[in-house]
Amino acid sequence: MPVLSEDSGLHETLALLTSQLRPDSNHKEEMGFLRDVFSEKSLSYLMKIHEKLRYYERQSPTPVLHSAVALAEDVMEELQAASVHGDERELLQLLSTPHLRAVLMVHDTVAQKNFDPVLPPLPDNIDEDFDEESVKIVRLVKNKEPLGATIRRDEHSGAVVVARIMRGGAADRSGLVHVGDELREVNGIAVLHKRPDEISQILAQSQGSITLKIIPATQEEDCLKESKVFMRALFHYNPREDRAIPCQEAGLPFQRRQVLEVVSQDDPTWWQAKRVGDTNLRAGLIPSKRFQERRLSYRRAAGTLPSPQSLKKPPYDQPCDKETCDCEGYLKGHYVVAGGGWEKSVGLSSISRSGQVEKVSTGRSWDKCHGVPLPPSQAGLRRSFRLGCRERLGGLQEGKMSSGAESPELLTYEEVARYQHQPGELPRLVVLIGSLGARLHELKQKVVAENPQHFGVAVPHTTRPRKSHEKEGVEYHFVSKQAFEADLHHNKFLEHGEYKENLYGTSLEAIQAVMAKNKVCLVDVEPEALKQLRTSEFKPYIIFVKPAIQEKRQTPPMSPACEDTAAPLDEEQQEMAASAAFIDQHYGHLVDAVLVKEDLQGAYSQLIVVLEKLSKDTHWVPVSWVR
Repeated sequence: MPVLSEDSGLHETLALLTSQLRPDSNHKEEMGFLRDVFSEKSLSYLMKIHEKLRYYERQSPTPVLHSAVALAEDVMEELQAASVHGDERELLQLLSTPHLRAVLMVHDTVAQKNFDPVLPPLPDNIDEDFDEESVKIVRLVKNKEPLGATIRRDEHSGAVVVARIMRGGAADRSGLVHVGDELREVNGIAVLHKRPDEISQILAQSQGSITLKIIPATQEEDCLKESKVFMRALFHYNPREDRAIPCQEAGLPFQRRQVLEVVSQDDPTWWQAKRVGDTNLRAGLIPSKRFQERRLSYRRAAGTLPSPQSLKKPPYDQPCDKETCDCEGYLKGHYVVAGGGWEKSVGLSSISRSGQVEKVSTGRSWDKCHGVPLPPSQAGLRRSFRLGCRERLGGLQEGKMSSGAESPELLTYEEVARYQHQPGELPRLVVLIGSLGARLHELKQKVVAENPQHFGVAVPHTTRPRKSHEKEGVEYHFVSKQAFEADLHHNKFLEHGEYKENLYGTSLEAIQAVMAKNKVCLVDVEPEALKQLRTSEFKPYIIFVKPAIQEKRQTPPMSPACEDTAAPLDEEQQEMAASAAFIDQHYGHLVDAVLVKEDLQGAYSQLIVVLEKLSKDTHWVPVSWVR
């Protein structure tokens, strides 16, 4: 038999002894019994625990003496009683300093204190009805946090069993409580005939350590699978308002666009997740993607969840209005002057080709569209492709629109991953969407005018004849109607429309041409076009611009206190607010940043800050973009 060293622990000794057992004809039963005993898992665990405790005893620091202050005083008395010279005098001075005396006092305080954990004794009233090996006493340190486990009553046996272990909670960290364990007592209180809410109250009121009497599950549950999946929430969730959740206290509330780390998908109905950046280590319950989709489908079928196609869409940002602009703009020198700068045609009697007001009716006053100097290479900026009347051309396109309306998207979660722009990659596309009054055209003009080497816009296509001062590929790409409709048939246009029997459109190829020059392409589109742009090729960063709507203040004429009161929003402000609310409700889950525009310069400053961070910071993007 091999010789064991002095450092060999009981666990190694037991394993070696088991391997040396050789049954013979005379003691076959006894040897088999010993092998079964030595091979028992519980005995092996006890041996490992014993070794850990012995190791702790050997490695735990122990003070050389418990009263260093008294020893220092004795030394000082000896030195003071005799004549001291040189080193003795220096030692006496050191021992007399208050700092060293304070250090020695702290040493004595630590040395005389016992830092070993003190646990309450095990209960003596363990039921004799149970086999000693089938009962497990678990003691957990709970502090002020929840236990991190949910319970349910078994439909057949009536027993109270552990239904779920929340990741990161006290029960999960202990490793002593498992799904399927039967709970018999909590702090000595029998729970067999108590309701689950009564048991939860006992657990919630327990402070410090909590003692559980548990009958382990007959069949050990598999360990919880690690799930490092990140999901962007596409909806708001409040577990307090969810009647389907098995335990509201265990639910995790979140807001739309928040990124969640899903740590367990073991339950197909209720996932466990944590909010990214949250300091709370304990996970919470959220509805799974499949379960949430089923709920939304049921609500939509029942009519309580309206389909986006059935809602009346308010107007979006309208930088070009066909009643006040010929949708061709007017280039005067190097200044952009477009009638499309007017938000509405209401209140305008006429407008000249230079974009200046000739006559304004007395109904409302409107801001002018200020020109922004641009280099000739950016002349295509003189108008933003947003036609006053959009007409979908071709039966194929209409068929696709109708088929998409039959199965509207159910907004639940989108799997995401971290992404940072790398040198050599094409710049990300920057997409601007705006509610009524955002005036994206002005904002886009200013960004490109300030830095034309770094930013660019897509040159639109048109079927109208080229004018004498225009150049192909600068103001427009001039094509025939047949070529335009062929490209439209092959889905090459992001947006398109018809005005005065001429077709206009922004193509995907025009966007790709700007990106190929290693420039950040700025496009402003209606929100419906976002789905076509959200691809790994463009990796669009979507910015929602909405005007600041401030309530006007007015003083009541007969008010003795002369207190200001908020006047109701006028018709124009109501339309702007409705437009912004519609975009936020139906497309806000796709937005990466929101800018509130009070004036052009303020919005420009906000946008520049966002654009500077675009290539430097890490962003969450759909996981399909980085795989």
